[in-house]
Amino acid sequence: MHISAKADYATRALLELASDPGRPLSCEAIASSQEIPFRFLKSVVGELRRAGLVRSQRGCEGGYWLGRPADEIPLLDVVRTVDGELITLRGESLAGLDYPGPAAGLPGVWRRVEADAAAILGGLTVASLLPAEPRARQPVPGAA
Repeated sequence: MHISAKADYATRALLELASDPGRPLSCEAIASSQEIPFRFLKSVVGELRRAGLVRSQRGCEGGYWLGRPADEIPLLDVVRTVDGELITLRGESLAGLDYPGPAAGLPGVWRRVEADAAAILGGLTVASLLPAEPRARQPVPGAA
């Protein structure tokens, strides 16, 4: 299987935005923090914006924010936004794939792989990938 650079960069950008949702981030800041080529990221963020996964504001106080809460953005939406089909065979959808003879069962395997990948990505949200914040130390009962 192949995970595209677009899907990887899009997810990393959303994670960057989700890590501090109270302030906007510029593409330059995201690209620098995540070591992503700026021009490529700008294109990817444009696709995310058109899909409503991020929102933007121009100007000095502008930048990008998440378009909806991080716990409402499944990775499946991210991948499908930037890549279209989840899995393709030679660039074609698996939907109409059909082989003759001994290979007749193979298209079903590829479709099952796609369904399993969709289930995994659909069950993970941007929020679920954020590192847990360190918990404040709780005083030990009875300790002085």
